[in-house]
Amino acid sequence: MRIKYPSTPHLPWSPGLHNDDRRIPDLSGFSGHEVVVTEKLDGENTSLYREDLHARSLDTRPHPSRTWVKAERGRFGHEIPPGWRLCGENVYAVHSLRYADLEGYFYLFSVWDEHNVSRPWDEVRAWAQQVGVPTPCELYRGPWDEAALRALPVDPGQMEGYVVRVTGEIPYADFGRRVAKWVRRGHVQTDAHWLSKPVEANGLKEKP
Repeated sequence: MRIKYPSTPHLPWSPGLHNDDRRIPDLSGFSGHEVVVTEKLDGENTSLYREDLHARSLDTRPHPSRTWVKAERGRFGHEIPPGWRLCGENVYAVHSLRYADLEGYFYLFSVWDEHNVSRPWDEVRAWAQQVGVPTPCELYRGPWDEAALRALPVDPGQMEGYVVRVTGEIPYADFGRRVAKWVRRGHVQTDAHWLSKPVEANGLKEKP
């Protein structure tokens, strides 16, 4: 069964918040918890199952960047338990930002079990190591501290933004209270038509 990745609400200070976007109702879901803040990459949210995959839309049409990630799923899909899904950012194709030194083309940021629970962050990192893919860069990890997050340096010319989540497990129904994002201003407009552009692959970091 395909399950759509839940919509990530915006933090109150996210400059990319638009009228049709959802703002997190309050920050109480983070209070008293350890959180991790990771870079939000400019690609396509993709869910990989043992024998299937899809982008945010459950009805995903063919695209060269999706052909690449389909082959990547074929490399390790047999390791995904039935009913589980590995969710991450497919950054094969250039969207609004151009990357020159990526660690790979699929960055794992979320793992969901057969009970539709997002596994703890340390398990996500372990899964990434097991299947040989990177995770997004960690910008902060520690107790929830709104001031610390507001002070995070973000270069909108180089970064789309960041995502904060509690480091523990997150039931699907609690996602909108325990995960939120900061997105640079203007991202929605600049990224709207990437599917219709000629495909240009982002650059990978040179291996020593």
